Amino acid sequence: MGGPLRAGPRTLYLRAGFWQMFDLNVYTAARLAADPDADPARLSADWIRQTFSTDPSTVRAMGQVLALSRRAITNGLYIGPYARRTVKALGLEPPPMMWIFEWDIVTGDGAVLDSIYAVSRDHLDEAIREGDEAIATARRMRELLATTDPTAWHDPAQRRSFADALDYEVDLFGTLAAYRTMFLRHAQWLDTGSAHARTQWLAARSRYTAARDEHRRRYTGDVDLPPYSFPAADIGLARAERDPAMAWLARGLLLVLVAAPALGTSAGQRLLRALTRGRRPPGAAALRALWLGTTRPWRVGDLGPPPTALDRVLVWALPATALALSRAAYSWFASPAHLLVTLGGWGVFAGVLRGWLRGHDRFGLYAAVGGAAVVRTLVLLCALAGHGPGRYWFDFWTRPQARSLYITIAFAAFLWVPVAAYLALRALGARFTVAPVLVAVGAPLALLGATLWAAGLENSLSVWNDQMALLPWGMHRILGITGFLDLPPWLPQLLIAAGGALIAAGGMVAAVRPARRRSHVLRQPTSSP
Repeated sequence: MGGPLRAGPRTLYLRAGFWQMFDLNVYTAARLAADPDADPARLSADWIRQTFSTDPSTVRAMGQVLALSRRAITNGLYIGPYARRTVKALGLEPPPMMWIFEWDIVTGDGAVLDSIYAVSRDHLDEAIREGDEAIATARRMRELLATTDPTAWHDPAQRRSFADALDYEVDLFGTLAAYRTMFLRHAQWLDTGSAHARTQWLAARSRYTAARDEHRRRYTGDVDLPPYSFPAADIGLARAERDPAMAWLARGLLLVLVAAPALGTSAGQRLLRALTRGRRPPGAAALRALWLGTTRPWRVGDLGPPPTALDRVLVWALPATALALSRAAYSWFASPAHLLVTLGGWGVFAGVLRGWLRGHDRFGLYAAVGGAAVVRTLVLLCALAGHGPGRYWFDFWTRPQARSLYITIAFAAFLWVPVAAYLALRALGARFTVAPVLVAVGAPLALLGATLWAAGLENSLSVWNDQMALLPWGMHRILGITGFLDLPPWLPQLLIAAGGALIAAGGMVAAVRPARRRSHVLRQPTSSP
């Protein structure tokens, strides 16, 4: 037996509780080592006579119980179609009972559960049926035990302990069967969009929550039969329950972010004037600016000052709101840590550019950066609109080609942001184009690295994973998430160094290139865009 001292139930140490079943394994293994041709059923019968009873009917009944136990455990604790396969992920070879960590931590992360579904997809009904078969087998074992005469046992207390253990097994397998059905049907809904799968998922969810609550009520505080741990499973369930709402939010935001810039086109502007009897309504200039910022940021210098206060606010408020809501939907409105990093990074980037241009009109810059943010947000919303962040991560974990395509497009859209800022600032000369962008990119990197260094890389990633439920909750508590992912401990310092280098480069560029004084950030319009 490996692992740390005093980990798991105390019965493992053959000193407390109903430990005799562990002794059976040791006894039988030793006898088979001495005589490999020995009949395991005869060896079990010998052990039963020594340990429980010499009564022939009791020996027969208990022999049947022991013969059924392997099937019960195999079906109850393993998901057959997955467990029978050799699976590799992240360079590791996960164990066959991947959905339960240590001995009692039921996981709820998408990386494991979606992968189990992907491997079991063609045998899904079998995988679910095995859970119910485990319950039936455990109940049959309990019935066989009930046929024995308590007075025929060497110690009637052992019979009571055996009965309690089988009651525990029936209860546990019922809870685990409901949970496996729930997460497999949820993954099936993410994969296929089947309304029937969603109905089955919701029904299994009700069974699971009821069984989990009863399991906790019945066994909490019992050191001999301790309850399984479901916090990780419940975190995953809470995220799964929000997937439909997050998908609808993504669809709504997608509609807004397509319609708003469309109203900035020439046709859209004519439509707005027609609706307001030939007058240009407040906000129309902001929509026009966002359209240019989204499609041609090198033309925002032709915009000129905004005509109304609403335009001045709308040009940055619309992209900022969409950015915040899309990232909140992406994290199920459940990960403040993720929002702090992503929105904080965007805020620092925009804040540096804004501060650099103090005293100048920033309308065109907001249009360019806001338009780039719209492009990046549209990419994310397209991935969320199907079945929410659950489907996003399902594709990420189980579909390598889709993952590679999305990462390529999303990264390109991300790189477009500083490029758009540079194009918007180009009219000011080198000092006001390259330098501000370098500093604006470097500042979030350095700040992120400093935050991770101050809080601790392991602690920071653990908080993030607890809120996002992406990687195994139990695994990162056992191995540490940095060890699990093989991340270098100097990663925060690397981010600080990279950010600092960009900031220093920006400062050097600003120092060596003379400023060209201008009254406005961007050129006055010379022609209609």
